[in-house]
Amino acid sequence: MKKVHFTETVLRDANQSLIATRLPYDKFEGALETINKAGYYSAECWGGATFDSCLRYLGEDPWERLRKIKAKMPDTKLQMLLRGQNLLGYKHYPDDVVRKFVEHAVTNGMDIIRIFDALNDLRNIEVAVDETIKRGAMASIAISYTQSPVHTMEKFAQMAKDMQKMGAGSICIKDMAGVMSPAEAHDLVSAIKDSVDLPVVLHTHCTTGLAFMTILKAVEAGADIIDTAISCFSGGTSQPATETLAYALKQLGYEVDLDEKVLKEINDYFKPIRDEFLATGTLDPKVMATDTQALNYKIPGGMLSNLISQLKAQNAIDKLEEVLLETPRVREDLGYPPLVTPMSQMVGVQAATNVLVGERYKNIGKEVKAYCRGEYGKAPGEINADLMKKALGDETPVTCRYADLLEPEFDKVKATLGDVAKNDEDVLSYIAFPQVAEKFFAERKEKEERKATYTIEIMEDND
Repeated sequence: MKKVHFTETVLRDANQSLIATRLPYDKFEGALETINKAGYYSAECWGGATFDSCLRYLGEDPWERLRKIKAKMPDTKLQMLLRGQNLLGYKHYPDDVVRKFVEHAVTNGMDIIRIFDALNDLRNIEVAVDETIKRGAMASIAISYTQSPVHTMEKFAQMAKDMQKMGAGSICIKDMAGVMSPAEAHDLVSAIKDSVDLPVVLHTHCTTGLAFMTILKAVEAGADIIDTAISCFSGGTSQPATETLAYALKQLGYEVDLDEKVLKEINDYFKPIRDEFLATGTLDPKVMATDTQALNYKIPGGMLSNLISQLKAQNAIDKLEEVLLETPRVREDLGYPPLVTPMSQMVGVQAATNVLVGERYKNIGKEVKAYCRGEYGKAPGEINADLMKKALGDETPVTCRYADLLEPEFDKVKATLGDVAKNDEDVLSYIAFPQVAEKFFAERKEKEERKATYTIEIMEDND
């Protein structure tokens, strides 16, 4: 009997997808010990947008958050999402910073690091993978799944072989837009299973309504691990429900280690939290609905939300249909990059700009210019020649791994920060998000000073 393992996403991708990663630690702390005994293969709890959100919106130190989760969940492997050379930001960082970040992630409790590159350029993940393995954690290397004339089953299967050579502990198919059909999932999992001797993970979203069927066909083809979300935080732009798939797979004869009673406890814990976010409007019912537009435009749910917000801000929501039609054209011009961070933002903004300006590529974003220059890696297909000329002029594009051109940064930043940074983790937070971290450090210092003053006053009152 084949065993199917589950990764729970409520602590990271499920709440990132539904409530823009606004779930503070004190809201979920009481569920951690219960999650720890449910029988999960792993719990995804860090990385992605959680790091930025902790510093920017929640007033939390993301490193401290990780340590606290680990202390409450010693028996469950903790998992994070890392954007290769981009780490958790939107640009490439020098190798010394990447290595230091991975080192501290593992030291603070991370067991599995899922590493991907937005362009599937494996040069951009090799340092992160190497350091993950050196530090004793598992490198789960992800294929950014997309559909285009230049993305084929054969290329994905070859990619999996290359990933195995790099030292991957598992291969993840990352379907960020929820556009993978059941047939495509079956064929791709089969192709990867025929190519490598590694566990295969499937990560998808319910955005288009395909996810449950897609996961079942993937498991049928041999997928070993699936990403799911506890039911009250499942569906819509999130992952499919943990309990539903556990129930269905058991009936189909698969071995599932999850404890149903414990899953109910977890769901009962998160229901009032879900309801609270619904009441405040942070959880918009729209993101919990099925939206099949992604099947037509290949636009992930989060990217669609960003486009709508951008157009509303400019009183141009009436241009949405034009922007949706322009988006795949821009993607084609850029050589069919997968629409995942940061490429989804680049393509969406450029498509909106083309429509609003009324002329294609009259204004080209600096990120798109950097992409054309080769700063994000090698484009999957050919970039439109006219666009390249407009973006770069006579400038010669970069053909090497862009990080090879970057000077070491960590020690310089550490020296510059001085006492502002309490430790190496603070330095890494600052490198990832300088302005946000600076504000966080200032607010933290202010809180500590108030606390110290309050303590002195209490002591004086007791004298």
